[in-house]
Amino acid sequence: MDNIPSPNDSLVSDYIASLGDEQTIQDTQVLIEMMQRISGHPPRKWNVGTLGFDTYHYQYTSGREGDGHVIGFYPRKGKITVYLMDGTARHAELLATLGKHTSTGYCVYIKRLRDIDMAVLEQIVQASYDYVKSRDGHIHEILWKQAKA
Repeated sequence: MDNIPSPNDSLVSDYIASLGDEQTIQDTQVLIEMMQRISGHPPRKWNVGTLGFDTYHYQYTSGREGDGHVIGFYPRKGKITVYLMDGTARHAELLATLGKHTSTGYCVYIKRLRDIDMAVLEQIVQASYDYVKSRDGHIHEILWKQAKA
């Protein structure tokens, strides 16, 4: 994604409390625990409502550069977006077994965590995290637009 916003200083706990819907808050807490365990980093609030974990630096051949979150999600009532910065195509086989979801280039959309297999989601997020981190800061293309590896 070549337009990832910078993280801001909003408190994650205040943001979670503002979600209002108890099920969304519970699902958010589950995803925070999983992504923090995978990344070893606490969540940071990015942009309007994305909770991101760990960072990577990109510099494209066009000269554009910046920092992005390695894994993250955007919780909303009845719709959670999980970001796979290496793209959903790389995870097609596992996504086929995930459960009720839809996906686009780098987003997996889930209504509620109870609709999916959390063990499969954790495998997918772990693989995505490992792949982005394996690039060792040498990201010169938009990962999710690249062919399935």
